[in-house]
Amino acid sequence: MIDESLWRELESPQPGTGRSTRRLFPESPHDIHLSVSHPGHRRMLLLRTDARAADKMRRLLVDLPQTNGLSLSFSSVSPREFELQVSLTADELREVFSPLVEDIASVVKDTETGETALEAAVRRFLHWQQLMRSIGTEGLRGEARRGLFGELYVLREFVLPAQSQSTTLSSWTGPEGTNQDFQLPNSAVEVKTTTVKSPRFVRISNERQLDDTGVETILLVQLAVDERRGGSGESLNSLVESIRTSLSNPSARARLEIQLVRAGYFSNHRDLYDEPRFTLRRTDLWKVDESFPRLVESSLPPGVGNCTYDISVSALEQHRVTTDEVTDLIRGTDG
Repeated sequence: MIDESLWRELESPQPGTGRSTRRLFPESPHDIHLSVSHPGHRRMLLLRTDARAADKMRRLLVDLPQTNGLSLSFSSVSPREFELQVSLTADELREVFSPLVEDIASVVKDTETGETALEAAVRRFLHWQQLMRSIGTEGLRGEARRGLFGELYVLREFVLPAQSQSTTLSSWTGPEGTNQDFQLPNSAVEVKTTTVKSPRFVRISNERQLDDTGVETILLVQLAVDERRGGSGESLNSLVESIRTSLSNPSARARLEIQLVRAGYFSNHRDLYDEPRFTLRRTDLWKVDESFPRLVESSLPPGVGNCTYDISVSALEQHRVTTDEVTDLIRGTDG
């Protein structure tokens, strides 16, 4: 895991000019390094590849949008070798940069060729650019803020009490865009958060969200919250802080910070998240089984996909489970 201590080590004073580097994923066929320049201490992710692969990838850099504080560039190392550089150019984005480069490096390491490695790196960089542009200077808005609150609430109230800290934080994959927000050893949990007082429907985003292929159990959780400024509820900041202070495992705490950034919760926007405050009105818990009303990929006609649909809450009565049953299912002790 890339953390601040690793960067600090690379930033140790060096005589003259140059770069300090540390190779990532030595088992990978690709030449991936973290690097810090001297004396300027510019932090970078480096990917070296042959010139022919670089030539094929240049088209991805045509009209590449600019992002304040980050840059992506190619430079020649030798007549036969090029280097892709992802650089941090603004210190206020240090919190974002570590998870960004870890994400890019993790995607690149298992690619088959130099060309596919470069393409994967550029596309992940573009993904992060889009995330940062969507958040802008106003932080997470409306649905995204609500959704993050819901996932963190379920993490604290349901998953942490049932699993170890490291397993809990490793299972929280919602910020990565997975089909379910939590992917545990024996179950998966999908979280929906709404401000509707008495929700009559639950919105499902795609045909894989409730598909239990490869997983023993899917749990569907819908939280109905009251959201208001100046209320007596819990802010996103206070929820985050309560989870932080509860974690004693260093790797779990580091994973939390990385996932928060992936979700778009940046520390330089913290002042934006003291309001609104959320008060839980209602919690619906359901276990997805064979008779659960849902669309799954295998049941769709050829050519049909990307389905968003609503399920009537009234049709789910026989699938309700209790808090204790959810704990047992997450723990894997439901018998």
